[in-house]
Amino acid sequence: MSRRSGVLEFAVLGLLHDAPMHGYELRKRLNVLLGSFRAFSYGTLYPCLKSLVAQGFLVEDNPDSEYVPATALNGKRSKIVYRLSPEGKERFEQLLAESGPDAWEDEHFGVHFAFFGRTDKAVRMRVLEGRRSRLEERLERMRSSIARTRERFDDYTLELQRHGLESVEREVRWLNELIETERANRGVRGGPLGTPQTSDGRGQEAGSSDPPRPPHDRPGRS
Repeated sequence: MSRRSGVLEFAVLGLLHDAPMHGYELRKRLNVLLGSFRAFSYGTLYPCLKSLVAQGFLVEDNPDSEYVPATALNGKRSKIVYRLSPEGKERFEQLLAESGPDAWEDEHFGVHFAFFGRTDKAVRMRVLEGRRSRLEERLERMRSSIARTRERFDDYTLELQRHGLESVEREVRWLNELIETERANRGVRGGPLGTPQTSDGRGQEAGSSDPPRPPHDRPGRS
C-alpha cells in the first residue's frame, strides 16, 4: 500500500467511525475537514472504499441497489452507504495508536492531528515531538542550503527559499506551544471530528469550523 493510499484509508475509517455515510458525503467531509484531500477524485476514493470492503473493514448497506458513481456528467449519487465493521473499528484504533516516523511526515501528521481528540495523550506527545524533530532536521538542511547557494541565486529565488524556511520555523514554534500545553496537562478537549470543542467544552455546530491545521497548511504568511 502506498503512503498516500494509507493516509486515505486512515481518514476514511476515522470519518466513518462517527457515522455511516455514502461516498458523496464522505468525499465532502474529506474536502472540508482535511484540506490536503481536495485533490482526491472519485476515481481515487471509490477504489479505496472497495478495498476496505474487501478487507472486511467496511460494510455496504443496500449493496443490491443499482450502483451509479457520482460524476460531473450524470450528477447522480451512489445509493450505497458505508459503515465500519467491528474489524474496521479495531483497524482504526490500531492506526490511531501509531506514533512512528510515518506519523511525522507531512500528510500523515495532518491526519493524525485531525484525530487527536480521540488519541491517547502519550501517543499525541510522541507524534508531536517526532514531528518537531523531523522539522528541526529539515530546518538545518534548509539553512545549510541557503548558506551554500546564496551567491549563485538571484534575489527572487533566495526570497522563495526564505519563505519556505519561515514556514517551517513557524510550524516548529506552533509545535513547541502544543507540546508545552500537553506537558502542562492543559490539552484541548477533543470531540468527534467535525465538532471541534469550544473553550467551555461544548461542541460547535457542524460546519462552523474546520479542525485546526498545522501552520504550513494555512494560506499566507504571518
